[in-house]
Amino acid sequence: MSVPSDMKLTMAKKSIMLGWPIILGIVLIAMTMRSPLTSVGPLVGSIRESLGLSNAAAGLLTTLPLLAFALLSPFAPFLARRFGVERTLLYALVLLIAGIAIRSFNATASLFVGTALIGLSIAACNVLIPSLVKRDFAHQVGLMTGVYSVSMNLCGAIASGVSIPVARDLGFGWNGALGIWIVLVLLAALFWLPQVRASRKSAGAAPSDASKRRSLWGSPLAWMITIFMGMQSLLFYVLIAWLPEIMTSRGLSEDNGGWMLSLFQIAALPVAFIVPIVAGRMKNQRLLVIFMAVLLLVSLGGLYFGGISFISLWIVLLGIGGGCAFSLAMIFLSLRTKDAFDSASLSGMSQSVGYLLAATGPILFGLLHDITASWNIPLLLMLVVSILLLLSGIGASRNRTV
Repeated sequence: MSVPSDMKLTMAKKSIMLGWPIILGIVLIAMTMRSPLTSVGPLVGSIRESLGLSNAAAGLLTTLPLLAFALLSPFAPFLARRFGVERTLLYALVLLIAGIAIRSFNATASLFVGTALIGLSIAACNVLIPSLVKRDFAHQVGLMTGVYSVSMNLCGAIASGVSIPVARDLGFGWNGALGIWIVLVLLAALFWLPQVRASRKSAGAAPSDASKRRSLWGSPLAWMITIFMGMQSLLFYVLIAWLPEIMTSRGLSEDNGGWMLSLFQIAALPVAFIVPIVAGRMKNQRLLVIFMAVLLLVSLGGLYFGGISFISLWIVLLGIGGGCAFSLAMIFLSLRTKDAFDSASLSGMSQSVGYLLAATGPILFGLLHDITASWNIPLLLMLVVSILLLLSGIGASRNRTV
């Protein structure tokens, strides 16, 4: 039996009022889910010169977290059912603190070990936050998805923009500029601790009919969402890793290259909030998928063919298109599932395979640049990724559940 719309509104308002500590906790965790990664891109040149890394090895700094995402994502739902969602998220934050600290040492080995730990911790957050939203805010999924998407993108944008000034102007160096984000994670962990103490023991339990459910790995719809997740992640992390370098090759200064990466992420903020709300009210999201694809094709085409005259315009359009892609990927995890258990399972599947696909991007781009001494071939590859996003997005936008 369907729930009347006025009753849904009342339930939604009640969940928001009663759940404000969880909302703030989700916001703080979301703020830690990109900043430790997006702060790396503007510093790649300094890291490469300091430690004598090749472009391919430098690309591994972005690829390694994605491999960690792919490795841990399928197991995150099981960890949540074993320890509870809140407790698993706290463990992830503690691991993130350790990873940031280890990465900050001025040594190649610690750089990559710390980066791997950061990837494992963020992987758990990536999978479990959508499930937590589905569980506690079932009638406000679009709004809550927008809230944590904006938090994630905003802090990621700030991290990209301040990395160079902190490293150079404040004298922190690249390792200090990467290490300052430990303060934000400590704050998130301290705020989340009461949520762990207050959480219900059954919060992460699987529903009683879990054993009777069909595996999502045989669902065509789940695979469409998975491919969409992979392509949007590949696009984002390639740009996080190499956009500043692409900008400097076009004649911009190192500072301006870092701020262009910030502009890319800032442009995504409005759509990161609006798109999930709009998508949640639509029968299907096909128009949003087409809108996203057009923006990506136009902006990437502009970067490929154009000079620096309209480069800010192309970056803004690219940010809007990328923000739309990310928001759709997140909202699909809730709209295409019936409950929090399915949401966590779909999130684990899509992020495991999706991030494995995405992991090829940064290192492949670095290799292609090393081979061709140009960013033209990598940009053409991004146009192909945009077309794959369109095709998989049309499949994922159909009004069905896995």
